[in-house]
Amino acid sequence: MPDLVTVSVADGIARLTVNRPEKLNALNAGVLAGLESALARVESDGSVRGAVLTGAGEKGFVAGADIGELSALDAAGAAAAAHRGQALFSRVAALRKPIVAAVNGFAFGGGCELAIACHLRTASEAAKFGQPEVKLGIIPGYGGTQRLARLVGVGRALDLVLRGEPIGAAEAERIGLVNRVFPAAELLPKTEAYLREILARGPLAVAYGLEAVLRGSEVSLDEGLRLEAALFGLCFATEDAREGLKAFLEKRAPAFRGR
Repeated sequence: MPDLVTVSVADGIARLTVNRPEKLNALNAGVLAGLESALARVESDGSVRGAVLTGAGEKGFVAGADIGELSALDAAGAAAAAHRGQALFSRVAALRKPIVAAVNGFAFGGGCELAIACHLRTASEAAKFGQPEVKLGIIPGYGGTQRLARLVGVGRALDLVLRGEPIGAAEAERIGLVNRVFPAAELLPKTEAYLREILARGPLAVAYGLEAVLRGSEVSLDEGLRLEAALFGLCFATEDAREGLKAFLEKRAPAFRGR
């Protein structure tokens, strides 16, 4: 049986691929376990500086949860499943290395929630996003009601969650759900080039920038400003900051070393 999530690493970038194309990469227990293992590798592998998450095949990024598994749940089982999914997706969001969702097709339900847990999102022109759970008499359970509102605003999140209708890539980009849209044939190479732009910057500054924006978005403005000041100060304790400032003054490209 093939791995339900495959991992390949090249030149500092890990590519994580949900590999269940016959089911449009729908999330089941096996896929969730595969994502947990893949994340553990990205977290622990010092050669990995960033990651791209995508789906196998041409139609689906992750087309939602496995409805067969969902239909067998009672209230307690559903709550437990939600807690597991939320914990996994929070682990994605807390990754200290930038992770980009390359959405190559349908990102519905849990697939949309997985994409918005990533730090950034690119999409093919044919990609579609949606939270259609209300059509099944349920709501998003893997963080969608919370992260979506923080990402695109309460009004747009309510429209997506309460109507359950999908939107295309262009609309997703317009409302801030997607950062870049590329032709389908160019999605993965263009996404990796986009990530390499980030990885060319100071790696510690990128990690601190992630922390400042993501943690700061969950606290008051005053708390966020205190966090920003603390992390700004930590930057100045690094060799990278000294190198970056010196390189600017000397009109040359910096040679960051991640320390």
